[in-house]
Amino acid sequence: MYIVIIGCGKTGSAVADLLSKNGEDVVVIDKDNSAFNKLSPDFTGFTINGDATEVEVLLESKINKADMAIVTTEVDTVNSMVAQIAKDIYEVPKVIVKINEPDKATIYNNTDILTISPTDLFIDELRDRLAKDDSEVLNEESLT
Repeated sequence: MYIVIIGCGKTGSAVADLLSKNGEDVVVIDKDNSAFNKLSPDFTGFTINGDATEVEVLLESKINKADMAIVTTEVDTVNSMVAQIAKDIYEVPKVIVKINEPDKATIYNNTDILTISPTDLFIDELRDRLAKDDSEVLNEESLT
C-alpha cells in the first residue's frame, strides 16, 4: 500500500514508523525539516520538506497514486484543507485526518473522510474505565 502522511510531529512520525515497519510504502511531508528527526532510524520511507497546502509538494509526494492519505498536523484548518484536496482533487481512496479540536469534526459531516480526535478517544477511554471501576465496586459490594 502507498501512503502519504502529512505532518511529522508526534502522531505523524509514530504512524509513519509503524506503517514503515509493517512494510508499507510511506512518504512523509512536513514543512519543518527538523521534524523528520522524530522518525526512527529504521524508517524506510521517503520524506519531503515542504508545505502540503502547495500543489507542487503534493504532486512531488505522488499523492495522485496514493492508496491512503493520513493528515496529522497540529492545525485543524490545514488538516481540513489538505484532507479535502486529497479526497476531492486527487481522489485518494482513503483519507484519515486527526482533529485537534473536537468541535471541528462538523467540517467533515457528509464527507467520506475518516476523522480521529485524540480528545474524544481520551474521553471515551476514561468513560469506559470509570464504568468498569463502578461495576467492579458494585460487584464487590454484592459479594459482602
